[in-house]
This record gives sequence, structure tokens and C-alpha cells, in this order.
Amino acid sequence: MKKHILLFFMMAATLFSCDVLDVEPKSSIDASAAFKTKEDIDKGVLGAYSYLQSLSYYGRSDVIFPDLAADNLAHPVSATATEYLEIANNNILPENGSVGGMWNAMYGSINVANNVIAKVAGIPNMTDAEKNNALGELYFIRALSHFNLMNYFGAVPIKTMPTVGVGNLDIPRSPVDQVYAQIINDLLFASENLPTSSNKIRSSKYAAKALLARVFLYKKDYDQAITYATDVIENGGYTLLGNYADVFEADESSESIFEIYFSQTERNRIAEYNFPTSLNGRREVEPSPDLLAAYETGDKRYTASIAFAGTSAYAIKYDDLSLGDKNVIVLRLADMYLIRAEAEASKTAPNISAIQSDINKIRMRANLSPTTEGAIAPLLRIIEKERRLEFAFEGHRWFDLVRTGRAVAVLPNVNSINQTLFPIPMDEIQTNNDPGMTQNPGY
Repeated sequence: MKKHILLFFMMAATLFSCDVLDVEPKSSIDASAAFKTKEDIDKGVLGAYSYLQSLSYYGRSDVIFPDLAADNLAHPVSATATEYLEIANNNILPENGSVGGMWNAMYGSINVANNVIAKVAGIPNMTDAEKNNALGELYFIRALSHFNLMNYFGAVPIKTMPTVGVGNLDIPRSPVDQVYAQIINDLLFASENLPTSSNKIRSSKYAAKALLARVFLYKKDYDQAITYATDVIENGGYTLLGNYADVFEADESSESIFEIYFSQTERNRIAEYNFPTSLNGRREVEPSPDLLAAYETGDKRYTASIAFAGTSAYAIKYDDLSLGDKNVIVLRLADMYLIRAEAEASKTAPNISAIQSDINKIRMRANLSPTTEGAIAPLLRIIEKERRLEFAFEGHRWFDLVRTGRAVAVLPNVNSINQTLFPIPMDEIQTNNDPGMTQNPGY
């Protein structure tokens, strides 16, 4: 079964993969020719997944930028990518091509999903259950990309109709509450129509529920965040690995909930941008001194996350420089425990022992002593720190600081709330003809 799935991915990559900025030809699907059978729909679904592999998406940028914009990664003096320097300094220009590439890749994935969604109903040899399964996967992809766009840019256009390419959105930015509503509706459908599955490279019922837990935490709907995180923890069939390093040692571990498939054909370039030049990397980023100092003595996450070439530290969670074929983890069980702990700590009448229990599952796996802290404010700071170390170099830190209102207090280069949103790419501002497409404040 897995060999067939991998073969489909290779076929999908041939049909849909593209240079990071060249999204239009691949999202301009000749629907009358492409979609006639349920096998064609499945190839289309995999084509939507393939957009998540883009170097401007999970293949590089969306893993690195949230740590670079925050305080986990720094831009070395010897590095050459000026667009990365802008992100590290929290002084991003609307003309930043790397940010524009993310915008295009995310809307590219949405548009491919929308093109396939539009054809599912008319396929004659699909049962209703098969159609709903395909739609569940496509809605999951669409929700994931809308969520990521909103976290970077704030109010963004909601795109639910297929178009020819993504360079002509011509629709306004929707208020954040409306974007949340669209994301939640898509994920609820996915959670109700996707099966429980051990396959981590395609979305499943519990992948949708895990993403809902994250969405509700960001939305500050803490009761719902707890409900969905608990469902995943208790019923999803996932287990925390005993050794933290094993989370990244092999693809599709028992802790992983959803990850992006990569192979020698569709490779990621995360290690290339992290590794030092002495090891044939580009070293555009490096662990910050502040992060190195944040680990407690004996924390096993330190040696599982960071290595040294001489005195130069570099990130090693994604360490396959030559092939780049390690899958990238988007959702894993540890996140559910910390989501539940933070949501509980944010309630009016929190359960202190429940918060401690969830935090300590993460700390004890890292070889640290359990916390006995009983006050809410210090517990929230402990959760913040545990998230920083548990998910270092996985693309969480910036969003954690922004959504909790802590970015201005923690990050030395962030002096205004305006800096907590990335600028809408200049190409979109110039080509979108809807008067509702406006730039973020401060840019």
C-alpha cells in the first residue's frame, strides 16, 4: 500500500511540482481533460499535497522563518541572503521575494485544492463516501494553508473558488474572524469524513482534529482546544516516543500525526540552509546564543536539536543534507499535550494538577525534573519555554510569541505590534484590483 502511495506522489510531483515562484502553470488545471475518474481525483489530491513540498513552503521557508523572525535562529554575519536578514531583523520589505514566495506557494496549494474540489461531485464512478473522503483531504489542505497565511499576514483573502493561477486573486482581505470560520468549517468536515489512519503523509480524522486543537488555541477558544487535544491524545492511537531524538530519526513515527512527504525527487532544503559551509551547507541561519543558553543541564533535546562544527552551532533535526528526503513534521503528539496545558492554564478556573501533568510528560521525556509550580503566571511562562525548546527549528516560535502578545516584550527588534504581521507581498498589492486588498499597517 505504501509503495503505491509513494508512486502516486511521484506521479503527482511530475504533474504538479514547480519552481517556488512558478505556480501558475501547475494550478491552471485543464479540468475537462484531467478529471474523469476517481483515480484522476486521487492524483489531483496528491497534486495539492505536492504544493506543500515547495521550497517556499514546508520544503524550507515555513520551517525556518518562524524561528528566524523570533529568537531561536539568527542570521550569521557570513550569510548572503539579504531577504533572510530582513526577517531576522524584523524589518521586512514588501518586496521581499522569499515572503512573496510563501504567499504564492500557500495560495497555490489552495488553488489546486479548489480545482479538484470543483470536479469531485461530477465523477461518476465514486461513491458518496469516496467523494467525501477526497473532499476531506482537500479541505484539510485548504484549511492548513489559510491558517498559515493568516498567521503570517493577518486578514487575508479567503479563496474557495478555482481560478487560472494565483496571480489574479482580485478579492479583498477577509476579517480574521471570517478566516477562522472558513478554516474551522473545512476542518470539521475533514474530521467527520476522513478515516482513522496510520498513514501520516495524508490527512486523517485525527490530523484534522489535531489541527483544530491548534486553531482553537490560537483563536483563544480554550474549551474547544482542550476538547480536541484530549480527543487526539486519548483516541488517536499516537504515543510519545521514549527518546526525543527518535522523533526525527525515522519518518512516520508513533508520535507523528501529520507530516509532509519528501524523497530524493521532491527534496527539502532545510539542512542546506542550516548546515555550516564546512559541511557543504549554506549557513544562512544558526541557533541563537539566547536559545543555546535556554536549555537546562541534562535536557536531551539539546543534543537532539543542535550540533557543532568547531565552535559553530547548527540545527540538526532535519539533517539529511545530501538527499533532503526526510519528511517534515507538521503535527505531533507533544504539541497536543502543550496545547492542552496552555488552554487549561488560560481558563478562568484552571486545573493546576492537570496543567502540571501535561507539562511534565514533556519535561520528563526530555530528562528533566517535573515542575511543581502552582501559580498560573509562572506556569504559562514554563509552557512558553517548553514550547520553545520542544519545537525548536520546527516553525512554531514566532507564532507562539505573536499569538500570546509576547513578541514586543521578548524580541529586541520588535518595537511595535505592526511588526508582528509580515507585509502583504508587493506583487499582490500591485496586481490585486480589489480595493479591499490593502497593506498591513507600518509598511
